[in-house]
Amino acid sequence: MPGDNAPAMSVSELSQSLKRMVEGEFGHVRLRGEISGWKRAASGHAYLGLKDADAVIDGVIWRGAASAIPFQPQDGIEVIVTGKLTTYPGRSKYQIVIDRMELAGEGALMALFEKLKARLAGEGLFDPSRKKPLPYMPRTIGVVTSPTGAVIRDILHRLGDRFPSHVLVWPVKVQGEGAAAEVAAAVQGFNALPADGPIRRPDLLIVARGGGSIEDLWAFNEEVAVRAVAASAIPVISAVGHETDTSLCDFAADLRAPTPTAAAEIAVPVLADVRHTVATLAHRTERCVRRYHERAGERLAALVRVLPRRDALLGPQRQKMDDLAGRLDRALERRVTLARAQLDRDGAALRPAMLDQRLAAARQQLDALGRHLDLVHPNRPLEKGYAWVEARGTRKVVATAADARAAQAVTLHFIDGSVDARVERPGGKSYTGAAPEQPSLL
Repeated sequence: MPGDNAPAMSVSELSQSLKRMVEGEFGHVRLRGEISGWKRAASGHAYLGLKDADAVIDGVIWRGAASAIPFQPQDGIEVIVTGKLTTYPGRSKYQIVIDRMELAGEGALMALFEKLKARLAGEGLFDPSRKKPLPYMPRTIGVVTSPTGAVIRDILHRLGDRFPSHVLVWPVKVQGEGAAAEVAAAVQGFNALPADGPIRRPDLLIVARGGGSIEDLWAFNEEVAVRAVAASAIPVISAVGHETDTSLCDFAADLRAPTPTAAAEIAVPVLADVRHTVATLAHRTERCVRRYHERAGERLAALVRVLPRRDALLGPQRQKMDDLAGRLDRALERRVTLARAQLDRDGAALRPAMLDQRLAAARQQLDALGRHLDLVHPNRPLEKGYAWVEARGTRKVVATAADARAAQAVTLHFIDGSVDARVERPGGKSYTGAAPEQPSLL
């Protein structure tokens, strides 16, 4: 208005004034509300809204405080937060910087529990088909629990009473900040051990914790721990809390034990019972073998009684052998007699006069053959002036004029030697064209 001399404030001055007023008036406050719009930035800071039926207030959790929250915040969960009320001048709004967050009672925890259970069950993490059978007599048992509590002592004591076994303990926190991550790392670490390494890979895992409130057992409801148990290639027994306590690790494990002590009882048989069973089986085996031998002896005796006697079986064969032996003697004697007669006949035929007669006949036959060979000797015609013609250099007999014309050069064989000749035309010309009817020799 004209005449108004009040100085004008800048926007920043007003924002700072409001900031000092809000922070000075309220300081640290404790609020209860339902999470809305939860998100975590890449920097690690988290942003959310807290609301009830009629109002909503923005909130921010810096990275250090966000990492200390003992559960996974989600939209719809009712929580109680403690922090400092302040303003954010950049957007002209007020907000709470949260230092601590906790679930608003057991009802909120159970709501979170059921919500996570439904989601993981929808993924099939709790399906019975995923359950692996437990080994009957594990050589090595891995235990994931606190190394200082009564749980590990109870487990070792019960294992020692029932069936002394080799136990590997992976120490972890069982509640509070980082407990779920340590449990998950332990289960994954046992699974990562090589089968032939210096530290033997367990045949069975026990994830155990003593009883407590739902807040105390919450680490075994965290998704990271539940997924590690479900993904374990080694069979897992979950023994978290007392018999009435239930965790999501119980659903993900291959078997749930009501207590850690019960887990040890489930893990191994009773050594005395095993020895008794082995002794019983050995006695039954011995009795079965003895009974088998006895029955076999009885069957053999029964068979012997119905078998014919030895003399009855061998009598015909013995008689047949005696008959054959007699026949053999007579046959040999007859054969010798026949051979002796043949020898006498052949010996009588070897008289000197008969030998001379056969020798003379053979000599006459030989002389006749000699005369016949002399008559058919190839040189016999040559003595009468004949000759035989041979193609020169081939030792083939020339029998016709055509063969002579074809050979052209021939050899004439006489009784006293050979003469080479050439076949020519009449008049002294060689054959180069048509052959004459009769060749002439030069």
